[in-house]
Amino acid sequence: MSAPSENQGGAAPERAPRRLVVISAGTAEPSSTRMLADRIAQRTLFVLHGMGIDASASVIELAPLAVDIAGATVAAFPSEKLQAAIEQIAGADAIIAATPVYKAGISGLFKSFIDVLDDDLLIAKPVLLAATAGSSRHALVADAQMRPLFAYMRALTLPTSVFASPDDWSAGELGDRVGRAATELAILVDAQVERQITDRQWSGYQHRFGGNATRAERDTADLDFDSPLMRLAAGGRA
Repeated sequence: MSAPSENQGGAAPERAPRRLVVISAGTAEPSSTRMLADRIAQRTLFVLHGMGIDASASVIELAPLAVDIAGATVAAFPSEKLQAAIEQIAGADAIIAATPVYKAGISGLFKSFIDVLDDDLLIAKPVLLAATAGSSRHALVADAQMRPLFAYMRALTLPTSVFASPDDWSAGELGDRVGRAATELAILVDAQVERQITDRQWSGYQHRFGGNATRAERDTADLDFDSPLMRLAAGGRA
């Protein structure tokens, strides 16, 4: 990591604390999915603190929100509890998304939760993918199913995903993989890639008016009528 630049007073600029949000779709008690997500979050915080970055992590458990998620899927209006979870994600600097695998696929609860999120909520946001299953036969589910899902949401998924079956918990390879993924996430959080990308290209994406994204246009004063998308909508050229 390069040395911080000096300001006029000679002191390094103060860094804002970083916020990690864990999404856990585990339903058992205790949940192996939550255990894996916690392990990843703790390692990421350890790496960030070693880099001199103040950071904290919070957890969104989807099991208690199952009824709220189903209601929002049908009625298109989130409850107060679900809205609070959505706003928590909107304000996150990075996401650790963890799901159990059922019948060779990601949890329906996890997918339903992602379905109720605004399409622009995760633009350029770093996301670490994690999955648990009862068999190593499902080891590719995170890359085969979670990665394209978050690609559609235009998130930045990390090169390394983390999978754990019962045989993996006592194996050193799992710790190595957690460490590699946590380091990747910490570096992206330190670089603030989401802020850099959205500062330069936010108007180039399609957005939902009045949505939950932190930069969402909520009234006509927020709209950029001169953006390429708005000019196209008005019948002009991009």
